[in-house]
Amino acid sequence: MSLTLVDAFALLAAMSLLAAVPSLSVLAVTARAASAGFRQGAWVTLGIVAGDTVFIVLAIFGLQWLAAALGDAFVWLQYLGAVYLLWLGLRLWRADPAAGAQAGGAAGTAASSFMSGLLLTLGDQKAILFYLGFFPAFVDLAALTLTDALAVIVIAAVAVGGVKLVYAAVAGRAGAVTGPRLGRLLNRLAGGVLLAVGLYLMVRA
Repeated sequence: MSLTLVDAFALLAAMSLLAAVPSLSVLAVTARAASAGFRQGAWVTLGIVAGDTVFIVLAIFGLQWLAAALGDAFVWLQYLGAVYLLWLGLRLWRADPAAGAQAGGAAGTAASSFMSGLLLTLGDQKAILFYLGFFPAFVDLAALTLTDALAVIVIAAVAVGGVKLVYAAVAGRAGAVTGPRLGRLLNRLAGGVLLAVGLYLMVRA
Protein backbone atom coordinates (compact mmCIF):
# COMPACT_ATOMS: atom_id res chain seq x y z
CA MET A 1 0.00 0.00 0.00
CA SER A 2 1.57 3.28 -1.15
CA LEU A 3 -0.75 5.67 0.71
CA THR A 4 0.66 6.19 4.21
CA LEU A 5 -1.22 7.54 7.21
CA VAL A 6 0.62 10.86 6.83
CA ASP A 7 -0.35 11.02 3.13
CA ALA A 8 -3.98 10.27 4.02
CA PHE A 9 -4.15 13.04 6.63
CA ALA A 10 -2.43 15.51 4.30
CA LEU A 11 -4.89 14.66 1.52
CA LEU A 12 -7.85 14.94 3.89
CA ALA A 13 -6.70 18.35 5.16
CA ALA A 14 -6.00 19.71 1.68
CA MET A 15 -9.30 18.53 0.19
CA SER A 16 -11.28 19.79 3.19
CA LEU A 17 -9.75 23.23 2.84
CA LEU A 18 -10.35 23.34 -0.90
CA ALA A 19 -13.95 22.17 -0.42
CA ALA A 20 -14.53 25.06 2.01
CA VAL A 21 -13.66 27.75 -0.56
CA PRO A 22 -16.80 29.65 -1.67
CA SER A 23 -17.73 28.29 -5.10
CA LEU A 24 -20.68 27.31 -7.27
CA SER A 25 -21.00 24.01 -5.43
CA VAL A 26 -21.05 25.79 -2.06
CA LEU A 27 -23.65 28.20 -3.42
CA ALA A 28 -25.78 25.31 -4.69
CA VAL A 29 -25.69 23.56 -1.31
CA THR A 30 -26.36 26.66 0.77
CA ALA A 31 -29.10 27.97 -1.51
CA ARG A 32 -30.99 24.67 -1.45
CA ALA A 33 -30.52 24.27 2.31
CA ALA A 34 -31.57 27.86 3.03
CA SER A 35 -34.70 27.59 0.88
CA ALA A 36 -35.71 23.98 1.52
CA GLY A 37 -33.94 22.82 4.67
CA PHE A 38 -30.86 20.83 5.61
CA ARG A 39 -32.09 17.56 4.12
CA GLN A 40 -32.28 18.99 0.59
CA GLY A 41 -28.84 20.57 1.01
CA ALA A 42 -27.54 17.15 2.07
CA TRP A 43 -28.93 15.59 -1.12
CA VAL A 44 -27.15 18.23 -3.22
CA THR A 45 -23.97 17.40 -1.28
CA LEU A 46 -24.40 13.71 -2.05
CA GLY A 47 -24.71 14.53 -5.74
CA ILE A 48 -21.52 16.62 -5.62
CA VAL A 49 -19.65 13.78 -3.89
CA ALA A 50 -20.91 11.32 -6.52
CA GLY A 51 -19.66 13.57 -9.32
CA ASP A 52 -16.28 13.99 -7.63
CA THR A 53 -16.04 10.21 -7.23
CA VAL A 54 -16.48 9.75 -10.99
CA PHE A 55 -13.66 12.22 -11.68
CA ILE A 56 -11.43 10.66 -9.02
CA VAL A 57 -11.81 7.18 -10.51
CA LEU A 58 -11.07 8.55 -13.99
CA ALA A 59 -8.08 10.50 -12.72
CA ILE A 60 -6.50 7.70 -10.67
CA PHE A 61 -6.88 4.90 -13.19
CA GLY A 62 -6.33 7.24 -16.12
CA LEU A 63 -3.06 8.34 -14.56
CA GLN A 64 -2.04 4.72 -14.03
CA TRP A 65 -2.71 3.92 -17.67
CA LEU A 66 -0.94 7.05 -18.94
CA ALA A 67 2.08 6.42 -16.74
CA ALA A 68 2.40 2.90 -18.12
CA ALA A 69 1.77 3.97 -21.73
CA LEU A 70 4.00 7.06 -21.81
CA GLY A 71 6.90 5.80 -19.72
CA ASP A 72 9.53 8.50 -19.23
CA ALA A 73 7.45 10.97 -21.25
CA PHE A 74 4.90 10.94 -18.42
CA VAL A 75 7.02 13.57 -16.67
CA TRP A 76 5.67 16.16 -19.12
CA LEU A 77 2.13 15.41 -17.98
CA GLN A 78 3.29 15.95 -14.41
CA TYR A 79 4.71 19.34 -15.41
CA LEU A 80 1.40 20.21 -17.09
CA GLY A 81 -0.53 19.26 -13.96
CA ALA A 82 1.85 21.28 -11.79
CA VAL A 83 1.49 24.37 -13.99
CA TYR A 84 -2.31 24.04 -13.90
CA LEU A 85 -2.32 23.84 -10.10
CA LEU A 86 -0.02 26.87 -9.86
CA TRP A 87 -2.37 28.82 -12.13
CA LEU A 88 -5.41 27.80 -10.04
CA GLY A 89 -3.59 28.67 -6.82
CA LEU A 90 -2.63 32.11 -8.11
CA ARG A 91 -6.20 32.80 -9.22
CA LEU A 92 -7.57 31.77 -5.82
CA TRP A 93 -4.96 33.83 -3.97
CA ARG A 94 -5.85 36.97 -5.92
CA ALA A 95 -9.62 36.40 -6.14
CA ASP A 96 -12.19 38.38 -4.20
CA PRO A 97 -15.01 36.40 -2.61
CA ALA A 98 -18.22 36.14 -4.59
CA ALA A 99 -20.55 39.03 -3.89
CA GLY A 100 -22.95 36.78 -2.03
CA ALA A 101 -25.31 35.83 -4.80
CA GLN A 102 -28.59 34.55 -3.47
CA ALA A 103 -30.54 31.74 -5.07
CA GLY A 104 -34.13 30.86 -4.50
CA GLY A 105 -36.13 27.89 -5.58
CA ALA A 106 -38.75 25.48 -4.49
CA ALA A 107 -38.13 22.73 -2.04
CA GLY A 108 -37.85 20.15 -4.79
CA THR A 109 -37.33 16.45 -4.24
CA ALA A 110 -34.40 14.41 -3.05
CA ALA A 111 -33.83 13.20 -6.61
CA SER A 112 -33.81 16.71 -8.07
CA SER A 113 -31.46 17.94 -5.34
CA PHE A 114 -29.11 15.01 -5.91
CA MET A 115 -29.13 15.49 -9.69
CA SER A 116 -28.47 19.21 -9.37
CA GLY A 117 -25.31 18.49 -7.36
CA LEU A 118 -24.22 15.66 -9.67
CA LEU A 119 -24.76 17.58 -12.91
CA LEU A 120 -23.14 20.71 -11.51
CA THR A 121 -20.00 18.70 -10.74
CA LEU A 122 -19.94 16.66 -13.95
CA GLY A 123 -20.45 19.87 -15.93
CA ASP A 124 -17.15 21.25 -14.66
CA GLN A 125 -14.75 20.24 -17.43
CA LYS A 126 -11.77 21.47 -15.38
CA ALA A 127 -12.40 19.04 -12.52
CA ILE A 128 -10.69 16.09 -14.21
CA LEU A 129 -7.65 18.30 -14.97
CA PHE A 130 -7.56 19.37 -11.34
CA TYR A 131 -7.54 15.80 -10.10
CA LEU A 132 -4.96 14.75 -12.71
CA GLY A 133 -2.66 17.42 -11.32
CA PHE A 134 -3.57 17.03 -7.64
CA PHE A 135 -3.31 13.34 -6.82
CA PRO A 136 0.31 12.67 -7.94
CA ALA A 137 1.44 14.81 -4.99
CA PHE A 138 -0.17 12.38 -2.54
CA VAL A 139 -0.22 8.99 -4.30
CA ASP A 140 2.71 7.02 -5.73
CA LEU A 141 1.19 5.89 -9.01
CA ALA A 142 3.80 3.18 -9.53
CA ALA A 143 2.80 1.50 -6.26
CA LEU A 144 -0.93 2.31 -6.38
CA THR A 145 -3.19 -0.55 -5.30
CA LEU A 146 -6.94 -1.01 -5.32
CA THR A 147 -6.90 -0.42 -1.57
CA ASP A 148 -5.15 2.90 -2.13
CA ALA A 149 -7.72 3.93 -4.73
CA LEU A 150 -10.60 3.06 -2.40
CA ALA A 151 -8.90 4.95 0.44
CA VAL A 152 -8.54 8.06 -1.73
CA ILE A 153 -12.23 7.89 -2.71
CA VAL A 154 -13.28 7.56 0.95
CA ILE A 155 -11.02 10.44 1.99
CA ALA A 156 -12.42 12.65 -0.76
CA ALA A 157 -16.00 11.74 0.17
CA VAL A 158 -15.38 12.53 3.85
CA ALA A 159 -13.55 15.78 3.09
CA VAL A 160 -15.86 17.18 0.42
CA GLY A 161 -19.07 15.76 1.87
CA GLY A 162 -18.24 16.74 5.44
CA VAL A 163 -17.47 20.37 4.59
CA LYS A 164 -20.50 20.76 2.34
CA LEU A 165 -22.77 19.26 5.03
CA VAL A 166 -21.50 21.86 7.50
CA TYR A 167 -22.43 24.55 4.99
CA ALA A 168 -25.86 22.96 4.55
CA ALA A 169 -26.43 22.81 8.31
CA VAL A 170 -25.48 26.44 8.86
CA ALA A 171 -27.41 27.64 5.81
CA GLY A 172 -30.45 25.66 6.87
CA ARG A 173 -30.52 27.67 10.10
CA ALA A 174 -29.24 31.06 9.02
CA GLY A 175 -29.52 31.27 5.23
CA ALA A 176 -25.97 32.66 4.95
CA VAL A 177 -22.55 31.21 5.65
CA THR A 178 -19.44 33.21 4.81
CA GLY A 179 -18.80 36.93 4.82
CA PRO A 180 -16.24 38.67 2.59
CA ARG A 181 -13.46 38.54 5.17
CA LEU A 182 -13.79 34.79 5.83
CA GLY A 183 -14.22 34.12 2.11
CA ARG A 184 -11.01 36.00 1.36
CA LEU A 185 -9.14 34.06 4.06
CA LEU A 186 -10.36 30.73 2.67
CA ASN A 187 -9.31 31.78 -0.83
CA ARG A 188 -5.82 32.66 0.41
CA LEU A 189 -5.44 29.40 2.36
CA ALA A 190 -6.68 27.21 -0.49
CA GLY A 191 -4.61 29.15 -3.03
CA GLY A 192 -1.54 28.59 -0.86
CA VAL A 193 -2.25 24.84 -0.74
CA LEU A 194 -2.51 24.64 -4.53
CA LEU A 195 0.64 26.71 -5.03
CA ALA A 196 2.55 24.47 -2.60
CA VAL A 197 1.31 21.27 -4.28
CA GLY A 198 2.14 22.66 -7.73
CA LEU A 199 5.67 23.64 -6.66
CA TYR A 200 6.19 20.23 -5.05
CA LEU A 201 5.18 18.47 -8.27
CA MET A 202 7.50 20.72 -10.28
CA VAL A 203 10.45 19.85 -8.04
CA ARG A 204 9.64 16.13 -7.96
CA ALA A 205 9.15 15.94 -11.73
